[in-house]
Amino acid sequence: MTAPDLLTVGEALVSLRSAGPLAAGGPLTMHLAGAESNVAVGVARLGHRAAWAGRVGADEFGEYVLRQLRAEGVAVDGVSRDPDRPTGLMFLERRTADLTRVQYHRAGSAGSALDVEDLRAPLTAGARMLHLTGITPALSDTARAATRWAAEAAAGAGIPVCLDVNHRARLWSRAAAREALTPLAGYASIVIASTDELDLVGDPGADESTVVAELFRRGVDTVLVKLGADGARAHARDGVRHTGALTVTAVDTVGAGDAFTAGYLSGWFDGLDLAGRLRRAATLGAFAVSSPGDWEGLPRRAELSLLDGHEAGSVIR
Repeated sequence: MTAPDLLTVGEALVSLRSAGPLAAGGPLTMHLAGAESNVAVGVARLGHRAAWAGRVGADEFGEYVLRQLRAEGVAVDGVSRDPDRPTGLMFLERRTADLTRVQYHRAGSAGSALDVEDLRAPLTAGARMLHLTGITPALSDTARAATRWAAEAAAGAGIPVCLDVNHRARLWSRAAAREALTPLAGYASIVIASTDELDLVGDPGADESTVVAELFRRGVDTVLVKLGADGARAHARDGVRHTGALTVTAVDTVGAGDAFTAGYLSGWFDGLDLAGRLRRAATLGAFAVSSPGDWEGLPRRAELSLLDGHEAGSVIR
């Protein structure tokens, strides 16, 4: 079997979405969710080989997760089915037009029981890039150890590691995140963080340039700082480059950061220069925020130019 371009590791969940307050009742729609699987789908849609490794329950929700990933062309050969633990769930309620609230039901889930043995075979198969996030090590001690092992094993095998800090305050404290993620970043070639996450891979209170300089000293090649509606800033060893966000009508910001990462990694696989990688990252981010769902609106390769010079309300005939 051909090794994938991208291997992602983490927990994929079933997301149950409500258009209004959960307490008021009403219909829920079922979706695949999970930062790492979002990135895998985004990369696969652009024609790259992507694989996701993790655990799901031996239940209908686990089967749904696997079916959705297979349908998007993401390989799931390395996924373990856990007969004793359920697939994780999350509930999203659109509380107002500008605010979505999330509730997790993932304590004791199959994904939280991830361990090193779940990842040996997928890592042995190889990949051009390993993508990790700061979510997985927050799930349990075994998941934290597995994430660290995967990063160390990949780096030792010459596989570049991409680490998206992706802090989830409901899963762990900033102090606990910093303790785990600062050493993890030392295995990465690419580190991605929002401005308020950078101190989780560096000294508390240090400014951006200081954290970046320390990451470079530890072997990181590129640091991407997500700026939301202001775009992103990329620190490379030969300088800093900024890209603005595309102007679109935002309808759902969930998954925008994962889309940005997928776009950047796709550009890396295609051999684009830093400016080209950032443009593609911004393009996927724009598709994500202007479409409902975590990943459903992400483009195929033939659609990458759809937003070039577009105007609000455009119709392609």
